[in-house]
Amino acid sequence: MKFTAKQIAAFIQGEIVGNENAEVYTFAKIEEGTPGALSFLANPKYAEYIYTTQSSIVLVNKDFEPQKEVSATLIKVNNAYESLAKLMMLYEASKPKKQGISSLASISESAKIGENVYIAPFVVIGDNCEIGDNCMLYDGVSVGDGAKVGNDTILYAHVTIYHDCRVGNNCILHSGCVIGADGFGFAPTPEGYNKIPQMGIVTIEDNVEIGANTCIDRATMGSTIVHSGVKLDNLVQIAHNDEIGSHTAMAAQVGVAGTTKIGEWCIFGGQAGISGHCTIGDRTTVGPQCGTIGSLKGGETVLGSPAMDAKEYIRAAAYLKRLPEMSKTIKELKKEIEALKNK
Repeated sequence: MKFTAKQIAAFIQGEIVGNENAEVYTFAKIEEGTPGALSFLANPKYAEYIYTTQSSIVLVNKDFEPQKEVSATLIKVNNAYESLAKLMMLYEASKPKKQGISSLASISESAKIGENVYIAPFVVIGDNCEIGDNCMLYDGVSVGDGAKVGNDTILYAHVTIYHDCRVGNNCILHSGCVIGADGFGFAPTPEGYNKIPQMGIVTIEDNVEIGANTCIDRATMGSTIVHSGVKLDNLVQIAHNDEIGSHTAMAAQVGVAGTTKIGEWCIFGGQAGISGHCTIGDRTTVGPQCGTIGSLKGGETVLGSPAMDAKEYIRAAAYLKRLPEMSKTIKELKKEIEALKNK
């Protein structure tokens, strides 16, 4: 399917500079552009490529002014990256969607299956499950007894949803993620560890996306909750009885220990570790590989392990580089002090 610059500009409310009839049918990075491709320029580091790219159309921010001739048609918008996202969503929505239920799927007679669904070979859906309208369940998905999946949700290959867990509307769960495995609950005894039964569930609200091989553990009692709009990257671990606030985002390999409450609109960098039984306030930013050991009030940006205010951490890091030099100076000063004492 082809789109003209005029059609694209109308959709994203942009201003055309160049040929309004230029056509595109695919996307490409600006440095790898080809004729018929649409690219974007948002980061000034890539500005040099706009003069050599072969892409037919390039989205740019309104304040961009070329320093020399550009062969591509430009569409100026308030936010090039955001506009690209809208166009890519439109492109994905225009693709034909799979429908139908494979004869190789195993579906309990007591399960309720919505309309216009796609259920691939080797999907297993247990007793008393509910699958909403327009859902897509790819190869090897397992939905345990009593679990519910809302409308317009996509479960990619080998997603596992344990019994009685809840997944909302318009969610995307990527390959291999596990929803509702037992929380890490064991009681130490002189003979070893006795398992504490994990009798709760996981509740995932609407518009949540969960990356590949991410695990969200069921609660000991009650529910582990992932609120609406949350975005989790690959290999994230959410422990039992955690609560993740709406629109919070976590990069790969973040780990959240049990019974922790995280507020709304928080951001966690890759490999950040969050200690258990604490509260992270709204709009907190936790840097990559940061380790928190207690609650944070919200609105903070923290770095380091243990976590500290970002500005303090940067100042401390500056001294860290100078420690060998400072150590040498201290040794010299000690010698001078000893010499003065001897006198």
